[in-house]
Amino acid sequence: MTLYPIETGNFKLDGGAMFGVVPKTLWQKTNPADDKNMIDIAARSLLIENGNRLILIDTGMGNKQSDKFFGYYYRWGNDTLDGSLAKYGFHRDDITDVFMTHLHFDHCGGSIQWNKDRTDYEPAFKNAIFWTNEAHWKWAIEPNAREKASFLKENLLPMQESGQLKFINVPVSAAGVDKNSLNFVENSALGFGILCVDGHTEKQMLPHITYKGKKLVFMADLIPTVGHIPLPYVIGYDTRPLLSLAEKKIFLHKAVSDDYFIFFEHDAHNEICTLRSTENGVRLDKTFTFNELFN
Repeated sequence: MTLYPIETGNFKLDGGAMFGVVPKTLWQKTNPADDKNMIDIAARSLLIENGNRLILIDTGMGNKQSDKFFGYYYRWGNDTLDGSLAKYGFHRDDITDVFMTHLHFDHCGGSIQWNKDRTDYEPAFKNAIFWTNEAHWKWAIEPNAREKASFLKENLLPMQESGQLKFINVPVSAAGVDKNSLNFVENSALGFGILCVDGHTEKQMLPHITYKGKKLVFMADLIPTVGHIPLPYVIGYDTRPLLSLAEKKIFLHKAVSDDYFIFFEHDAHNEICTLRSTENGVRLDKTFTFNELFN
């Protein structure tokens, strides 16, 4: 197995929305805002080369939305999904599987593209299976009012219509949180483990992968950046913030006890970190680039 970090493109989000009830005087220490109160955000995917399978975890925003749409997100930098794949000698047609942690547009928008004539949408990975889970799929195609703007039909329905969509079996409920445990699916169809969490959105799936002797967890939106490590720092987009707190508390202690390496999808300036226990709770220990850690 070989892993590759894939930068699909950076953007900005409102700092207040990203930190919920935490005051700006606190969160700006780790995530400084510009004059519009926007903070730097990455859309960092992970590519897994495992035998004859090439698995991409999340695909970023993509590029098919309107200029007006992208105008809300202040894209910056030169990274693209295709450019990042090419850096390692791959093309999107080589991808055999696209695993989506969840179906918010900044995580799956790159899965679908315009067709050649720009008359309709089509899968951006023509040879890949698209993986989600049935509970989250239903949540996404029948969205609540709060998440409706994040679940875009043009990102979702073409996966199903193409016949390339498949579901992974995951736990039915998050009841395990009440027992001081989280729902780990140890044997997924893709050969890596999955942690299911429900605070951000229904049945978000976080891959955990043992690689070169280290336990790497792809954080998606449970802990988006290093600034979100302290327990109360829960993003305002979460649909069930108290559940996020419970899930995050259990995860943080497990991450320390089991020596997890935290892979950030949304931290534009930190790729990976470790955690440590302090008298004030679990905190950042060390940060690493992917190359520092694995090359």
